[in-house]
Amino acid sequence: MKCGFVALVGKPNSGKSTLLNHLLLEKIAIVSDKPQTTRSEIRGILTTEDMQMIFTDTPGIHKAFNRLSTRLNKEATTVLKGVDVIYYVVDGTTKFDEEDEAIIQMIKNAGLPVFLIFNKIDKLKKENVLKSLLFWKDQYEFNEIFPLSALKQDDFKDLLTTTASYLPEFEQFYPTEMITDSPIDFRIAELIREKILLNTHEEVPHAVAVYIENKEMDEDACHIDALVLVEKDGQKAIIIGKQGSMLQKIIYEASKEIEILLDQKVSLDIFVRVEKDWRQKDHRISELGYGLTDE
Repeated sequence: MKCGFVALVGKPNSGKSTLLNHLLLEKIAIVSDKPQTTRSEIRGILTTEDMQMIFTDTPGIHKAFNRLSTRLNKEATTVLKGVDVIYYVVDGTTKFDEEDEAIIQMIKNAGLPVFLIFNKIDKLKKENVLKSLLFWKDQYEFNEIFPLSALKQDDFKDLLTTTASYLPEFEQFYPTEMITDSPIDFRIAELIREKILLNTHEEVPHAVAVYIENKEMDEDACHIDALVLVEKDGQKAIIIGKQGSMLQKIIYEASKEIEILLDQKVSLDIFVRVEKDWRQKDHRISELGYGLTDE
């Protein structure tokens, strides 16, 4: 069977996670409009009778401004060493900039087949799509170009069939029923973080991390204790909200999605703690499972 690895790279908010979820028809990666939503390599596994594709969603490539940023960029570039095809996902509504130049240099160095996934065409006029595609063709000799809408499109058959033609013949790596190798606690923590990203603004989303401290099952529900880290007292106050209203909203929204994930009732408690400058601390970043070290 055709079996191989496909890396999704691009700038923050280009639509990598949305594309991954729609390719797999299941929510594997959290999605928001905030930069650094994806902080770790997330694998989604698609298996059919004649192929298995392992998609890797990587952190968006961006200008680093702290240790966390540096490690996220390192993870995104390191992932390319173990894949067969690269999807360069581009937000068609944004302009080409120095971050795009850096990504193109990165994929040149990788020496792998590269697909340009020109995303968000639902937000562009047809003539603008064609004009942009001509521009992108001049930037790099892409093996394939696919204009699409990761959010609105239902059928990705052509993309998958073409991708399979670039993959080697090999035995499948994962069991047929497996759709991701991310640990369940990590997925739960990410769903909680997503609800914080969607409900808060300014500096709060960047400074938030989530860790599952305890998870216990009984006959009635799965009881989960989650720790939310922030860097300032003001950020903690925003997440808790007036009389705890924001925290209760986050707990309610996260619980609903975690119940779908676990297929059972969930009792969720969230504790918010201030840890100054945690994004600069390598040991804490490692404990949370974000990014790669310089080792």
